[in-house]
Parts: sequence; C-alpha cells; structure tokens
Amino acid sequence: MVESPLLYYDVPCRYFNKPGGKNTKAVLEAVSRRAKELSIRKILIATCSGRTAFEALKILGKDVRIIAVTHVTGYVKPDFQELSEQDRQELESHGITVLTCQHAFGGVGRAVRNTLSTYQIDEIMAYTLRIFGQGVKVALELTLMAADAGLVRTDEDIISVGGTSRGADAALVLRPANSARFFDLKVKEVICKPAMF
Repeated sequence: MVESPLLYYDVPCRYFNKPGGKNTKAVLEAVSRRAKELSIRKILIATCSGRTAFEALKILGKDVRIIAVTHVTGYVKPDFQELSEQDRQELESHGITVLTCQHAFGGVGRAVRNTLSTYQIDEIMAYTLRIFGQGVKVALELTLMAADAGLVRTDEDIISVGGTSRGADAALVLRPANSARFFDLKVKEVICKPAMF
C-alpha cells in the first residue's frame, strides 16, 4: 500500500449499473491500472469456460501471474468440467496457472443442504457476502481456494476478480488467508463492483 503521512488516500472505484459479463473488459482494464500502481504481481481470475481468463491474458499481458480458478468438476453435472481440456492446455501454454478445487463456500456443506435441507456455515457465509454482490463473494472465495492450494501467499497482496454468472464484474485488492483462517482475510480495496444487483 501507499505509505503517506496523511490519514487517508483516495483511489477511484468503478461502480457498474448492472452486474454481469458485459463489464469484463472494464474490470480488467481497472485491474491492470491498479496492479501497476501497487506493483501487484498475482491476479486471480474466476473463469468457467476460460473466456474471462483469455480476455485477462490480452489485457493484463505477461507482466503479472494470472491464476485462473474454475468451477469444481461436477458443478453442472457429475464428472463434467466446464473448462475444456483443450482450453486448459492453451491457458497453461501461455503461463496461466489453472486451479480446479472444492469451492470454499460450497463443498460438503452444499451436500448437507441438498440431502438434509439445512444450511451449513459455509453457505451462510456465501449468502452473507452476496450482500456486496455475487462477484465480490466469488473474488473472496477464489482467494481462499488459491491460498489453500499454495498458489498465493498470505503475506502479500493480490487482486481477485469475480463475476455474476459469466464474465467479470468485481475486483478487490486483498491480503489472502487460508480457509481455516478465514477471519485473517483482509479486503484492502474495492477496485470495482456492481452498484445495482
């Protein structure tokens, strides 16, 4: 962060009139600008089909490490992964790390809900975080998943990009934490998010 004798600093925050993928380019442009200003080298990108990760590669370039985080295999239907193997290999050939793992806010707890019709704490947390918008919830969730996988450190700032349905509509500057230490996670800045959702 910027060291200053002032008690505060001002940075722009981009608010979208509606959530969703139509904001992807504007999100990634804002992320690129803020990553350069803060010298942040790791950026998490939520991606289902790979399209958002490919767009991130175009806009962010190779000056940062992009980590693409997919839906868990079986999210849509058993044994199905939305990111094709061909697209996974292409992303990796461009130096993008692809992470597929259990969702931090919807693993075993979702099975309990689906089977026993009762919510567990992980899904209650997800619903609570959605008061800031789905993309913000996703950006926080990615951070826990990447920290648990050892792809981001808990002592350095990163940027995490999430979205509502497809594409991107939210980006945060975060200090990561492992999911077992969720309350150590720090949201340092909101780069952008939907105002209306």
